[in-house]
Amino acid sequence: MRLENEIAFVTGSARGIGREIAETFAREGALVIISDIKLEDCQATAAEIAAKGYRADAFACNVTLSQDVDKTIDAIIEKHGRIDILVNNAGITRDGLFLRMKEDDWDAVINVNLKGTFNACKSVSRVMLKARKGKIINIGSVIGVMGNAGQANYAASKAGVIALAKSLAREFASRNITVNAVAPGYIKTAMTDKLSDEVKNKILEAVPLGRMGLPQDVANVCLFLASKEADYITGQTVLVDGGMVTY
Repeated sequence: MRLENEIAFVTGSARGIGREIAETFAREGALVIISDIKLEDCQATAAEIAAKGYRADAFACNVTLSQDVDKTIDAIIEKHGRIDILVNNAGITRDGLFLRMKEDDWDAVINVNLKGTFNACKSVSRVMLKARKGKIINIGSVIGVMGNAGQANYAASKAGVIALAKSLAREFASRNITVNAVAPGYIKTAMTDKLSDEVKNKILEAVPLGRMGLPQDVANVCLFLASKEADYITGQTVLVDGGMVTY
């Protein structure tokens, strides 16, 4: 029960890695706020987590709209009183070679991945600053560290998410708020399951451990950073990538 009685708001948590993070937090005693673009998806995931004996609530939120984020945070505070942990997980991809990349595809990825993280951090930090405590975890990507052909928009957005964590860590440290980033590598999800064996094998050639990671691998690092065990860690980026990038 490493997060007993904590309240955690996880964006983009109706499915995938975000859901894994939320359910892991719930198993460790947190009340998790499932948030995604569609309310019915949030409610379904929250209900499934609650059916396992854990605590979960559901709030729809479009992270690209600051007013919607503020409204959601106000509703959470009115119902639950506080937010102790924020995980900025909401993200999308719109891949394509740079010279062919449409402006709309650039804007969409930046708006969800980077501006969405900015909006959530700004709204939730007001609550945390007043409480003089909190944990913020930004989900970046190994692509934001090393770049990747065909993903200039995604790489730029995730590099921004990582840099934002470093800057906020310095701004919020005096109020006992830690801000860190987690940068997953190639993680086995519904999206990667659709890749051909040829593409998967090429990916694995770049992974020293020789396998894709699991959503639980990412969730475990987030759990550590959200716990009291990480109280003296801030402004850091933890790569969960099987050794793809080394410093």
